[in-house]
Amino acid sequence: MKAMILAAGRGERMRPLTDTTPKPLLRAGDRALIEYHIDALVAAGLTEIIINHAWLGAQIEATLGDGDRYGARILYSAEGEQALETGGGIVNALPLLGSEPFLVINGDVYTEYPFVALKTQPTALAHIVLIPNPPHHPKGDFALQEGRVRNSGTTLYTFSGISVYRPEFFAGCANGIFPLARLLRQAAEAGQLTGELYEGFWMDIGTPARLQELHLRLTGGV
Repeated sequence: MKAMILAAGRGERMRPLTDTTPKPLLRAGDRALIEYHIDALVAAGLTEIIINHAWLGAQIEATLGDGDRYGARILYSAEGEQALETGGGIVNALPLLGSEPFLVINGDVYTEYPFVALKTQPTALAHIVLIPNPPHHPKGDFALQEGRVRNSGTTLYTFSGISVYRPEFFAGCANGIFPLARLLRQAAEAGQLTGELYEGFWMDIGTPARLQELHLRLTGGV
């Protein structure tokens, strides 16, 4: 199975750090954020990795190269100066992702999720990983009922940014700028979205304060 890391966001909430450095290359512990994903994917046997980029994307390619030093094969989906958002970014990269189900993970999260356990052949059009709601997103996104993801329910969980898609999930999508969220909502409504709850460590690295919190955790400072 191939994997895609979404790395094209401008990182407005991380400014001024992201004025000169793309968010995936910001460092916590002893390496860039995106390198933790690459290492975890390779450890799980997912060595074919596609990375999209827009803002300062040349820095990402220059830093990561072809992936050989990570034991991976990295290909890039360049979006130019205007990022295509999550949905548009994946659709733009479909020619690189092939005809089999593929994994997608947001580049601006840190997690200890065991990728080796992720379903590689979802029974629906897509499978997503949900987490207990973090403090910055208390209302959640989706309900989970017997392995099926619903748009509403008694308990809502937060989408982790980790998911597996069949290429058919994006059937009928034209190239352009659009978020992934509306497609997930449509799939949930149609009963074509399965999910699981992960209760291990996960962080959305969306602000300088959270980046520092992660750095301290990784370096034994907390």
